[in-house]
Amino acid sequence: MKQPLLSVKNLSVQFFDKDKCIHAVRDVSFTLATNQILAVVGESGCGKTTLAKATIALLPPGKIAIKGQIYYQDQPLLPYVEEKMQTIRGRRIAMIFQDPMTSLNPTIPIGKQLKEGYLHHFPHASLQEAQDQSLNLLEEVGITNPEQCLSSYPHMLSGGMRQRVIIAIALICAPQLLIADEPTTALDLTIQAQILELLKKIQIKREMSILWITHDLSIVSQFCDHVMVMYAGQVIESSSTKKLFSSSLHPYTQKLLQILPQSRLTPFEPIAGFPPDLSTVSPGCSFCARCDQSMRICLSQTPALQEIKQDQLCACFQYDPRRKS
Repeated sequence: MKQPLLSVKNLSVQFFDKDKCIHAVRDVSFTLATNQILAVVGESGCGKTTLAKATIALLPPGKIAIKGQIYYQDQPLLPYVEEKMQTIRGRRIAMIFQDPMTSLNPTIPIGKQLKEGYLHHFPHASLQEAQDQSLNLLEEVGITNPEQCLSSYPHMLSGGMRQRVIIAIALICAPQLLIADEPTTALDLTIQAQILELLKKIQIKREMSILWITHDLSIVSQFCDHVMVMYAGQVIESSSTKKLFSSSLHPYTQKLLQILPQSRLTPFEPIAGFPPDLSTVSPGCSFCARCDQSMRICLSQTPALQEIKQDQLCACFQYDPRRKS
């Protein structure tokens, strides 16, 4: 069996604030293969961004407890060693963020920001090599006048252009894994489609893996190979994109799909209720209070994520022999 590019096993992340403990990520396991696009989907606050940042040690400073295992190829990344992470972050694993304006330093020209990462990971490269690499990358991401862009400041570029620059910065050291944290959310629909097409083209050309963080299932359907659905810090369903959209298993996933607009005449059906407070972890299924298919066992026991059908994992007692209890 081919070794996965990224492997996460039983990862849990807790944030401590005064007398509270926020269980942001709870016992998450998954693998990401080479040349695969894996989507992590869920509502705001479900833990998907925390999961992504934990992968490359970009969690904010503070009282944090991290348990589990993270492997890049065969290299363990936990416990974090910053010197080691600096050789991986940007070089092997890169990340692009949601807002292109806040991801760039407004006081530094684009060219310097592009070359900085390249020279850090390739210290023996000349300034001319870094310049050439920057120009090539800007052309690859669709910027028509790369020379002018290098001397520009972020505020001189449109939102779509800034996001293309962010992509170029992430790709300049040719990483094998790109983590994309809702990189199209702040863009209008036309630019969003262009960025998606660009990333797909680059992914195919470079045979790169992408961990795509999003709340938008319409993007997932046209862009990703596999989908992992998170709710309240846990993975509640995981399957191929095709199977998720044709035969989803978990009641939460089914409700997410019902929210997708079918036509102008179709009424919008929001999911009733609210996600649970992650500072109070109660026994039972996290989705139980919002689920119209819940049973007695859902109140007292937590369903395990298990294979229900081929290439379809689900954490729901509907598919458990104990459902008759």
